[in-house]
Amino acid sequence: MISIRNLVRRFAAGGESVAVLKGVDLDIHRGEMVAIVGQSGSGKSTLMNILGCLDRASEGTYLFDGRDVSKFDADELAALRREHFGFIFQRYQLLPDLNALENVEVPAVYAGADATARRKRSTELLTRLGLGERLHHRPNALSGGQQQRVSVARALMNGGEVILADEPTGALDSHSGKELMALLKELHADGHTIIIVTHDAKIAEQCQRVIEIADGSIVDDRYIGERDTASNRVEKVRRKPGWRMGIDRMGEALAMALRAMGAHKLRTFLTMLGIIIGIASVVAVVALGQGSQQSVLENISSIGTNTINVYPGSGFGDMRSGRVRTLKPTDADALAGQPYADSVSPQVSSQATVRYRNTASNASITGVGEDYFQVNGRSFSSGSGFTETSVTTRAQEAVLDQNAASAIFTNGENPIGQVIMLGKVPVRVIGVVANQSGFGPGGNSANVYMPYTAVMDRILGQSYLSSVAVRISDDYDMDTAEAEITELLTRLHGGTQDFFLQNTDTIRTTIQSTSQTLTLLISTIAVISLVVGGIGVMNIMLVSVSERTKEIGIRMAVGARRGDILRQFLIEAVLVCFVGGAAGVGLSFALGQGLSVLVSGARLVYSTESIVLAIVSASLIGIVFGFMPARSASRLDPVEALARE
Repeated sequence: MISIRNLVRRFAAGGESVAVLKGVDLDIHRGEMVAIVGQSGSGKSTLMNILGCLDRASEGTYLFDGRDVSKFDADELAALRREHFGFIFQRYQLLPDLNALENVEVPAVYAGADATARRKRSTELLTRLGLGERLHHRPNALSGGQQQRVSVARALMNGGEVILADEPTGALDSHSGKELMALLKELHADGHTIIIVTHDAKIAEQCQRVIEIADGSIVDDRYIGERDTASNRVEKVRRKPGWRMGIDRMGEALAMALRAMGAHKLRTFLTMLGIIIGIASVVAVVALGQGSQQSVLENISSIGTNTINVYPGSGFGDMRSGRVRTLKPTDADALAGQPYADSVSPQVSSQATVRYRNTASNASITGVGEDYFQVNGRSFSSGSGFTETSVTTRAQEAVLDQNAASAIFTNGENPIGQVIMLGKVPVRVIGVVANQSGFGPGGNSANVYMPYTAVMDRILGQSYLSSVAVRISDDYDMDTAEAEITELLTRLHGGTQDFFLQNTDTIRTTIQSTSQTLTLLISTIAVISLVVGGIGVMNIMLVSVSERTKEIGIRMAVGARRGDILRQFLIEAVLVCFVGGAAGVGLSFALGQGLSVLVSGARLVYSTESIVLAIVSASLIGIVFGFMPARSASRLDPVEALARE
């Protein structure tokens, strides 16, 4: 079954190479019960580690069932341990976070055994070994003898064709030691090949064959009992199909990760903290940016979402614009007749003192056409607007906004029908419009509207306009309309473009772009904090690998592949980041609520896309920054990991 020839194992020590095993030749037959004895430092434990595929020889050949083990890679060695070997360690080497049943099941998990079948088998094994009442106890609630029996059950879980016992009675009292040896003899009688490493001659005498090793070489190999190599077929637990095996291993890795997180709650929380802060910042900033953008866009909508304003001059910074007087009411009439114009309103502006009885207030006077309130989407809270007759007859009528009405009629009197003085011009109030949004100039001032003809003749004494507002039909393209307005007015002005246009859709686009840029900038800062949190996760996971090295060694000894170890630690990192991301989203909602209470007018709009993206980003952070610690864990040498305290 096992055949080794000229086996040499060297270790580096102080810059030199020390040979612990020196040209060992050994054959072990199926069904034998063998004791390997020798003094401390003789190389017997090293030989057992090589036999159990926990360690590799420096030179020589090792054949198991005719296969050259020296040519196996890490996963093939793991398969050999998983399928053919069972380990009983001196210090039991049980996983402290798992109960007796779960410890016994670990080899079957890595073998892809059916969950129901492995639970049934582990229960049967523990019951057979006298632990039927202790199935759900963790190792710290079991005596030394009971822990060793759990270790034996684990060795038998996948069949345990070859049982390797390293000083199995060394940590037991004499009574428990005798019970264990009786159990090993019983397993030998059942057909298991038993290899015991011991320095106790009394233990060795109970075996069929004793191999003595000294200074790295076999000095004696003798049979002291009947040479019986008969072997019965050992029982193996039923396996799942390949794809179900992978799902089961993934589920077990998830369960292991949850246990590890639960066992170190404070450390897990502190690890998550950077992710929580980063995700909360990202989601809250994006929500605040979207809320602010919506508020601004709603304000733009209140002054007309598809309007184009025509102004004299070459732009808002043109010092000569006040002297350009070519914008006439006839221009507004020409624009009103175009197919793209839904409504048009000429405009002139002035300032005046408004008086009513003993009350006076400064106000902005705006001369407008009858379509002004439609162009700008203004709604009336009382009264009505101007008619075409009001414009043509230069009617001394006025419409107030709510600011002006409150400033002038301080006693709460109904403004409709009252006569007020605009400077020296008496006008009758015919309507009150709701306040315009604070967006834009004059949004929070007192505003009085009159027919533009009345303002031009009775207040300003001028024949030119300050601007013309054109509302574009909903089914007409804004850019096309802007080009046609430019072409029409240039032609009307004798080929001179002494005007410029302001497209509210352009304002909307600019504000959206600016808002998105600012959101991106602040989000980038938040993402940096998320990356810092990811680095924290990586550091803590590296510490976790260092702390759990022995656990990794135990898992590898019972058959875990490198991929299994990598998967477990990577899932743990992703889980930490995922839960941290979810908590960060919750914190962002709490921040939004607090901000809405503390800051008047603050508005946060949460989108499903940003929340999903934030959690996905957190999970990706877990993958990226968890990979290095997970890979480090999977690359550990099993025998070195088991020796780590």
